[in-house]
Amino acid sequence: GDHDLCPNIIHPVLARIEGDPPGTRGISIFLVPKYRVNDDGSIGEFNDVRTGNIEHKMGIKGSATCTLNFGDDGKCIGELLGKERTGMAIMFLMMNDARLEVGVQALGVATAAYEHAVAYAKERIQGVAIWDMKNPDAKPIPIIQHPDIKRTLLWMKAHVEGIRALLYYTAYCFDMAAVSETKTDKAKWHGLAELLIPICKAYSSDKAMLVCSKAIDVYGGYGYCSEYPVEQYLRDCKITTIYEGTNAIQALDLVGRKLAQRRGEFMMSLYSEIYSIITRSKGFEDLTVPCNYLEEALKAVSDLTTHFYRLSRGASFLIPVLNASPYLELFGDIAVGSLLMQAATIANEKLNVLYVENEAKGSKAKQRSLIRENREVAFYHGKIAAAKFFALNVLSTVKARCDAIKIGDRTPIEMPEESFTI
Repeated sequence: GDHDLCPNIIHPVLARIEGDPPGTRGISIFLVPKYRVNDDGSIGEFNDVRTGNIEHKMGIKGSATCTLNFGDDGKCIGELLGKERTGMAIMFLMMNDARLEVGVQALGVATAAYEHAVAYAKERIQGVAIWDMKNPDAKPIPIIQHPDIKRTLLWMKAHVEGIRALLYYTAYCFDMAAVSETKTDKAKWHGLAELLIPICKAYSSDKAMLVCSKAIDVYGGYGYCSEYPVEQYLRDCKITTIYEGTNAIQALDLVGRKLAQRRGEFMMSLYSEIYSIITRSKGFEDLTVPCNYLEEALKAVSDLTTHFYRLSRGASFLIPVLNASPYLELFGDIAVGSLLMQAATIANEKLNVLYVENEAKGSKAKQRSLIRENREVAFYHGKIAAAKFFALNVLSTVKARCDAIKIGDRTPIEMPEESFTI
């Protein structure tokens, strides 16, 4: 939009040069300043770029969204950036960073919602413990002690921490691509980053919305009121599922472009990374069963990916397109599940040392006491709980969801537009 925080504003603008081909192939990109820049670098005359309207929005109201009018008086000049008809390619150079940053934005809002929900649940006194329901002398307890609230908060914790790990890992892939010395290593890490970008953007923002919604549930009716912050978090979070390409577009990018890059080489690299995590995690007894669910989920998604590849080469190519969004969620589940498992493995190693140091090795009672007294121990214990919960409650459903997609239901495709009436 417009502001007076700096002397000039430069807008990158996608536009079609008259006579160029239709569609994205004919798009060029231009730099359009608010004020023209003279040859000596000084600010020149007004370039006929005006703010036509300030939008009234659901959320992020601290960041104005404006309608810009270019050339109402026919005096707007833009400078071609790069070559003609390469606008989309140039724009996509910025997209990876932007989409990763949208994931970070979604994570930030979800984290705030989760932390507020935990704090409120510890303070809010309501209802007696379910095991004391028949005790007339039972006293009300903080709602964080109720099983459903605990489950809700653990769901939120697992997704918030899993998304954070996913975003860090993707940034790590970009860093490794930058510093790797061989072409093979550079290609591997860059390919992994490219593959994960749609997951970072879409999965992170979709789950962040659910985290914010569940935060409102923890607050109950108060969560719906503006006196408390969580309703704003939900409104602010929604934009992250929309801008820098809606999440449906991210899913199509994943299924239509990313999976097939280098004949699936980058998918195989990711599988290899996840199998390494599984192998290491199975060394801990309490992670064996969760690891089995992760392994089963990975195989199911791998089989579905191969199934999509076969369908894309035949008459049923619309099935992968139709199921792109559910597939992206499945992909995100195994990526997040594996990173949570990796964190749980590290936490297990750290906890074993702390238990020995505090003479709690082999004693469940001493360990639970230590969790309540020692913040570091509680932190590591929470990492293990999040990974186990995610594996047993989310990854355990992956195979069934993959099987449902393999049925190949075409009902949405075949349904006439007129039938959507109610």
